[in-house]
Amino acid sequence: MRNAIVTDKAPKPVGPYSQGVIEGDFIFVAGQGPINPGTGSLELGDVRAETKRVFENLRAILMAAGSSLEHVVKCNVYLRDINDFAAMNEVYAAYFSAPFPARTTIQAGALPGGIAVEIECIAKKAR
Repeated sequence: MRNAIVTDKAPKPVGPYSQGVIEGDFIFVAGQGPINPGTGSLELGDVRAETKRVFENLRAILMAAGSSLEHVVKCNVYLRDINDFAAMNEVYAAYFSAPFPARTTIQAGALPGGIAVEIECIAKKAR
């Protein structure tokens, strides 16, 4: 049975999608950008700062689902500019430990609102 995740500690959806969905033992978190959930405003900056904000949003949604970043098994990372890979990767590495989640990283070009990074993830439910 599919259940939507709803938390005010992460940005509200701006369209017909859920912040995340629980299906069976898995949690699917929608792509998150650097939006401050308290103000609803973009926190634009360098890719490091934006990636930190993105991970705080992902963490909040996973926590609302009763899980955490420790249970993430897959991430998809979308970068406006692939030249930002090293800086994003530096922050990314600070949020995970081995064994690291599987990951795909692509240059997506124009991301909504001119953001530098968007990340989505799949996690297992915490036991």
